[in-house]
Amino acid sequence: MARKVFIAATGQDCGKTTTSLSLLHLARQKYKRVGFIKPIGPKPSRYDDFWVDKDAVLVAKVFELEGDIRLMSPVVVQPGDTRKVLDGVVTKAQLEQQLVAACRELEKRCDFLIIEGAGHSGVGSVLGLSNARVARLLDAPVLLISGGGIGHVIDDVSMNLALYKMEGADVRIVMPNKLIAEKRTQTLNYMNKAFADQDFIVHGGFNYSPILAGPTLQHIAKLFNVPLRATQEQARQIIKQTQLAAASTEKVVEILKESTLLLVNSSRDELLVMLATLHHIPEYRAKLSGVLISGANQVAKLTQQVLDDSELPFMRTEQLTSSSFMMVTQNVSKITAEDLEKINMVKALAEQDLDFDLIDSKLD
Repeated sequence: MARKVFIAATGQDCGKTTTSLSLLHLARQKYKRVGFIKPIGPKPSRYDDFWVDKDAVLVAKVFELEGDIRLMSPVVVQPGDTRKVLDGVVTKAQLEQQLVAACRELEKRCDFLIIEGAGHSGVGSVLGLSNARVARLLDAPVLLISGGGIGHVIDDVSMNLALYKMEGADVRIVMPNKLIAEKRTQTLNYMNKAFADQDFIVHGGFNYSPILAGPTLQHIAKLFNVPLRATQEQARQIIKQTQLAAASTEKVVEILKESTLLLVNSSRDELLVMLATLHHIPEYRAKLSGVLISGANQVAKLTQQVLDDSELPFMRTEQLTSSSFMMVTQNVSKITAEDLEKINMVKALAEQDLDFDLIDSKLD
């Protein structure tokens, strides 16, 4: 049977999928057959003629595991499924049987199996399958990922631990993640002090990285559901800054930072023409990742022609500039299989920051 680990978190966006990718990469250097499963999939994605979770698709493509993809996402939660369970149309026992059977089959095929939870420890409770319960059902040691602070993080970990203890799941490792680099040592020191009387170890995850956190142009285009005029290389470029073009044309150009997505109102013809022209200059090409043109006003015909004839990546939405800016800045970018720069960076950071042998030793 496979060695296995259940990747849990104290909340959304702590870095479960990034950690799963990291451990998959490291485990493949030690074990011949490494697999992945997301028992409860809250993010449906169409794959061929069936539905699977988005994270299962990501892992399958990155690590060439498409042959196991049906097993990798045994329970995919579609809109209305929670009501079906509560109404008794679908039983909790049926879902439990599906995910247990898929996991057992993968255990036969693998030497090391990574099981990724969904959201915080209680997610899935409406189906009778919280993360804590699934970890216990699959008899998988738990690696619990948290944020990178101290006070509120210790509170979050303690609250989540209560549910795992209630379900009889075994938390072996707590991993503070997205740590502030200059506070990393201090944070881990206090985390160790706070949980000195617990059976698990504290193992630091990754430092916060604006590159890993930043979206690509293609991600923003999908967010707004609009076409992106860009080359494939430009579409995959990581956005490090988001700026609102509210100042004068000269001032906007002057304050541009590296790899910026600039939000420009559709009435700013002079600025759009200037940006299209400046993008030919290497200095400004490095600063300007692309432009999101927003607002209900039509872009002037001549301005549109200049944009179309330029190499400047751009997309167009009729949403208000203010609401567009909020959408971009509040959105959390998720890694996709096309984000090659991010994936390669995750693998490199995993080799640098994670002690896989230590983690593996705690799964006995």
